[in-house]
Amino acid sequence: MAVGIKTMEQKSMNQPIPHTAVNHSNAEIFLGRQPILNGRQKIVAYELLFRSKNDLDQAEVEDDLLATSTVIVNTLSQFGLDQVLGDKLGFLNVSASFLLSETVNLLPADRIVLEILEDVPISPLIIQRCEQLKEMGFKLALDDFEYRDGHDELFHLIDYVKIDLTITPHEKLPDIVKFLRKVTQAELIAEKVEEVELFAKCASLGFEAYQGFFFAKPTVFKGKKPQPHQTTLMRIMGELLGDVNLSKLETLFKDNPGLTLGLLKLVNSVGIGGGRQHIESIRQAIVVLGQKQLLRWVQLLLYASPDGAVGGTLMMQVANRARLMELVAKKVNQHQANFSDQAFMVGMLSLADVVMQTPLEEVLQEIGLSDDMQNAILKREGILGELLTFAEVVEYGDFEASEKEIEKLGITPGDLLDIQLETMEWANQVTK
Repeated sequence: MAVGIKTMEQKSMNQPIPHTAVNHSNAEIFLGRQPILNGRQKIVAYELLFRSKNDLDQAEVEDDLLATSTVIVNTLSQFGLDQVLGDKLGFLNVSASFLLSETVNLLPADRIVLEILEDVPISPLIIQRCEQLKEMGFKLALDDFEYRDGHDELFHLIDYVKIDLTITPHEKLPDIVKFLRKVTQAELIAEKVEEVELFAKCASLGFEAYQGFFFAKPTVFKGKKPQPHQTTLMRIMGELLGDVNLSKLETLFKDNPGLTLGLLKLVNSVGIGGGRQHIESIRQAIVVLGQKQLLRWVQLLLYASPDGAVGGTLMMQVANRARLMELVAKKVNQHQANFSDQAFMVGMLSLADVVMQTPLEEVLQEIGLSDDMQNAILKREGILGELLTFAEVVEYGDFEASEKEIEKLGITPGDLLDIQLETMEWANQVTK
């Protein structure tokens, strides 16, 4: 959980709500962000996961929850929610102490969904506080739902109910959904959806949203042929990885009007090539954009699906992964030529089998990657493999594993946080 320190609930309705005034802005924290998708598999929100270094070390620090809460609020105010969330909502886990504290008042009510942890006691004090927060404009969610005393008085205040599929027997889901539909208007979110089959089951039961990485674990059909535009993109990638032949690149674009249009729009975007360009030929567009930028654009296009559903979600995930790996590579290796570019490429191609529905080995053979890069993607070998493993544990919000990996790589939680913020801002922009 994001904030997982257990504290005693206040015992009296007359007891004042505690105020946190300690400045912990310099404390080291870990940040995670997991997508929440709607039924069309478009990202509608993120769950924000935070963990302080003290939590990871399991230090017995009095009032550590409030210290961690302050770190969260200070960090949110420092880097801005737009940088992390884009235009999406943010779900934030809250314990009883956080819910009752004035610290929560500092959060933007229109951007944050307060996710009430399963161990929060449902008492008159908690219900009164939830009423106050609703009046302030906050949306509320119940985390890891399992019916208990007090829920009946809370249901009318709840906007979302999250059901964890790893702890809820799947055969009980129909009855749970039927019950919740009778007692609340809240939207139902299936949590820890890691397989396509589970998504399909929950969709049939009428869940409104889903959290998990099921979209990155499809069934891969041996021998399924890539779509024509995907084949072209792989050929362009192959050309860009070697000695660029402008005539061949030009021909590949000329044979694909859709790609050509996208190329011209990209080059005419503000900031490309020093501002808006007056482009008179495909060759000029390729030259103005440059080999590196063109390669990155083509890699991202591989994940763009015609309907913008799963493709858009995958594009966001892979853009985050690739950029994170690139920035970490720059931090840990200042000398090896093109190392950060290789890291970006490994991250970008690590999910290519998902969108192409073709075994990853076949995809990589088509492109012609080096052995080091192939082994990093397929076997997690070498420093590039370590970077890929690191990016994956960060995606899943596995903070203990993240701490071990950054120690191996020789970076600090502060370094990682800075890199993540830059990564999120870049990915939000590039996938628009």
